[in-house]
Amino acid sequence: MNIFVIVVIVAIILLLVGGFVQALQFLLWVGAVLLVIAVIAWAIRSLSGRSR
Repeated sequence: MNIFVIVVIVAIILLLVGGFVQALQFLLWVGAVLLVIAVIAWAIRSLSGRSR
């Protein structure tokens, strides 16, 4: 019975860690896309010569 409980706990922990890893990978892609958009916006603003 103890081994069954340990296996269930390990399975739950692995599911949670897998979910966190997938969420972090998604957030990493979102961050990369936002970084590219920010660089493009900065380049357009720099090349157009606009100042605040």
